[in-house]
Amino acid sequence: MSELYDPAWVAAFYDKYGDKEWARWDTNAVQAVRFHVHRYHLAQAIRPGMRVLEAGAASGRFTRELAALGAQVVALDLSPGQLALHAENAQSYGFDAAVEARVLADICDLGRFGEGSFDAVVCYGGPLSYALDRRDAALRELLRVLKPGGPLLLSVMSNWGTHQEHLRDILAGGTGEQVAEVIRTGDLHPSTWPVATHRCHLFTSGELRSWLGSHGVQVESLAASNALTTAHHPGLDPLRKDASRWATLLALELEACAQPGMLDMGTHLIAVAKKPGSPAPV
Repeated sequence: MSELYDPAWVAAFYDKYGDKEWARWDTNAVQAVRFHVHRYHLAQAIRPGMRVLEAGAASGRFTRELAALGAQVVALDLSPGQLALHAENAQSYGFDAAVEARVLADICDLGRFGEGSFDAVVCYGGPLSYALDRRDAALRELLRVLKPGGPLLLSVMSNWGTHQEHLRDILAGGTGEQVAEVIRTGDLHPSTWPVATHRCHLFTSGELRSWLGSHGVQVESLAASNALTTAHHPGLDPLRKDASRWATLLALELEACAQPGMLDMGTHLIAVAKKPGSPAPV
């Protein structure tokens, strides 16, 4: 039994979060950079006609991108409120035809899907971080429903990147011992941080690579969700009005995010991995 993971808390949090989950990817330049990096890796791995399980689909921001890439998507989430918004957004933004089904389910139990049901699995936004001490079960389920040789794309919350972005609040809100315990365990939870308003596991890049490897996953690439821009919020917003400068920034970020020394500098870590085995012949 899990001591930390509380799926009811996650569902309630995102029910309350509502349409901010869709909007957050464009609230400022830093969020737009994060979205661009996530989308870039999708475009490298997803091919037209793929059947994709999007675990933690929320209100559909990345479902829209998967649809544009020609995928057929099963959108899965814990939050009934987010799935309702997903249906609304799919109609409003024109990607409903790409949605095979919307499924209310826990990432730790995908028993309704058979082994190797999906050509690709996308798990963006941190569902594996929210699973805390049940993350091994969640990863096993994602791999079980993925075809051999299929791509697994995931993003998890970053330990050092989170501390970088929220450093002022962290130092003001906790003791040195509490800060050290969150960094040591990676667990942000009331048991490690009594005033925590979030409950998730924060990964380092080394931990993420090692963890995926322990499940036999072939890690093809790791990236930060952003690196150069993590701590720069308002100062970069004017660049979005200058197409040339904005394109330069995005190119710099894509390069920086992949550098080994920068992997832990973003708020999320993005992994592009592959399930062991060879794809079935077409």
